[in-house]
Amino acid sequence: MSLMNPKVIHEKVEERTIDELAKKTIEHCLKEGIETVWDRSEMQEPQCKWCSTGLSCSRCTMGPCRIIPERNRVRGVCGADADLIVARNLLDMLTTGAAAHSDHGREIAETLLLVGKGESSGYTIKDTEKLFAIAEEYNIPTDRAAIEVAHDLALAFLDEFGTIKGELELCRRAPDATYAIWEEAGILPRGIDREIVEAMHRVHMGVGAHYANMLLHGLRTALGDGWGGSMIGTEVSDILFGTPTPVESMMNLGVIKEDQVNITLHGHNPMLSEMIVEAAESEVMQALAKKNGATGINLIGLCCTGNELLMRRGIPMAGNHFNQELVIATGALDAMIVDYQCIFPSLPRTASCFHTKIISTSQKAKIPGSYYVEFSPENATEAAETIVMTAVENFKNRIPERIFIPGKPVAVTAGFSVEAITKALGGTLQPLVDAIASGKIRGAVGIVGCNNPKIKHDYGHVTLAKELIKHDILCVETGCAAVASGKAGLLTPDACFLAGDGLKGICKAVGIPPVLHMGSCVDCSRILVLLAALANTLGVGIHQLPVAGAAPEWYSQKAVSIGAYFVASGVYTVLGPMPNISGSPAVIDLLTNGLEGVVNAKFAVEPDPLKAAELIITHIEEKRKALGI
Repeated sequence: MSLMNPKVIHEKVEERTIDELAKKTIEHCLKEGIETVWDRSEMQEPQCKWCSTGLSCSRCTMGPCRIIPERNRVRGVCGADADLIVARNLLDMLTTGAAAHSDHGREIAETLLLVGKGESSGYTIKDTEKLFAIAEEYNIPTDRAAIEVAHDLALAFLDEFGTIKGELELCRRAPDATYAIWEEAGILPRGIDREIVEAMHRVHMGVGAHYANMLLHGLRTALGDGWGGSMIGTEVSDILFGTPTPVESMMNLGVIKEDQVNITLHGHNPMLSEMIVEAAESEVMQALAKKNGATGINLIGLCCTGNELLMRRGIPMAGNHFNQELVIATGALDAMIVDYQCIFPSLPRTASCFHTKIISTSQKAKIPGSYYVEFSPENATEAAETIVMTAVENFKNRIPERIFIPGKPVAVTAGFSVEAITKALGGTLQPLVDAIASGKIRGAVGIVGCNNPKIKHDYGHVTLAKELIKHDILCVETGCAAVASGKAGLLTPDACFLAGDGLKGICKAVGIPPVLHMGSCVDCSRILVLLAALANTLGVGIHQLPVAGAAPEWYSQKAVSIGAYFVASGVYTVLGPMPNISGSPAVIDLLTNGLEGVVNAKFAVEPDPLKAAELIITHIEEKRKALGI
């Protein structure tokens, strides 16, 4: 039990989050002495100034090295200066993010191949229309059984990871003007893995030595993620699990139910979670839950696995990245099932305070202290049944007096794939183009990314979205940003009263929210497809559109890759937290100015979401003026 002063507790709660139910749960954690991400962040203060500026290097055992000009340390042992060390660190971070998303895409494509071979457990093709449409992009014959088409398309997707073809087929979706920019700049990706491997080669000591050359390859690597690995992950998920359409559900920590078995699905890969849904809905598991004293099984999403389930299945969500420990602290979570990415390694430690079981499922992401259930497409049904049974049988181990459910959930409308948006507009994007041209909608902004303790939880996302829609700018969101808006009530048609008159009128006429939930972080590729479709409708390049990107609370390597492929695609992008690059004015200038002459877009950094909104609004108005609208 904490001995912390009540006033101190209140101050800490208020400075940590704007999520009202999270506030109550954080207060509960502070009083009970349950450690959270915010506590660990405070323990790390002050953070290393050399690491935060990018001026430290530990790539080889000649180091570690730090650049300290005031001590005449202006080069590392190998001779690398500040610009090179900062660029090398940034490329390493970007490449890790591109690898994470692209490996996710590969796993999904491999599952499609198993379906095509008839060797998967429980998976089927849910969207044959999309399967055939994409197969035609790859010149794959479609006048035969869907399973045969799936087999050949899976092989074509997997071929995108190698080097033989020399370019990615999906890059052809970009407008001609955008594609030409990539060719001229020499950043057209040759293969997904090809660029990732070369990036890792370049960061080895004695290879890459010019900061600008290093970072231009970073754009190439990021494009291989956005228009390659991530796009494949999204498209194949739609084929296997269904292309999202608008669905109503509930969101925040209040989705926990005291009388039911609560199972949280956390991570990023929908392959396991889809099978968990099937197992939990079975008569056998429902009967077992009642036998153990529960009234049923309540599946709950977290982070991007939650986003995948929300938009396809209507499964309620407990929250985003920084809600993962808080959902355990309710004392009513019977199992948290995790796959990979954005999962705190400390979760088993948090769960040890309660009866909750953390169940890891990926060989890539084994967690000490968790229960491990081997999962693969070949054993998916069996593994899912084992996991659900484990959770159900754990229900009886709850400690009733420790249950703390902080409030009621809020309603959300999610599932706005590009196909769903197009259908809502009558089968064409022309009405959206017309609304932008008339000024009823000034432009559109993709708000994406994570949570970061350097920005008050959800404040960056929600404040920016509210300010933009107030100025008639449509927001499309993925990942933790979309969840933040959902918890704040922005993902419902009723939220249109917060928008300007023009956007409000469009939302009312079409029956959509002013902030559109487009899926998980890998689904940032949906935003690329939407931008390409808009640009092609107008006959311009993506860089000419009145659009922007933003990552107000980003933290991860994946966010670096996302931001880079947004900029490389021609989208002005504003970051909240400063990347670890402030030790190199040359790198800063390249990213915030120099790239404009290469890809017609650039980065900006602004942690204050209101000031970030000003930057974005100014940019959009400049693009409108250039288009003569």
